[in-house]
Amino acid sequence: MTKTVHGHEVLHFMLEHAEGFSKESLKQAIETRFGADARFYTCSAEGMTAEQLIDFLSKKEKFVDVGGGFNTQADKICNHHH
Repeated sequence: MTKTVHGHEVLHFMLEHAEGFSKESLKQAIETRFGADARFYTCSAEGMTAEQLIDFLSKKEKFVDVGGGFNTQADKICNHHH
């Protein structure tokens, strides 16, 4: 069964790693942490691959630049739950 993961879990996972990510290193980290076949959902989208989630979060301005890459910030993660 395919694991489904909320996008916020990915953002919280990113916060655990102070170093920045590139899109490729983040994709690899997500696949290592959540599984290559995991699918992701957010408040407004579902069924996304890791790559689609990264693009989605980027468009939603959830990422901030950090030396040589990007990460997120706690205030970028909305606090409502399903």
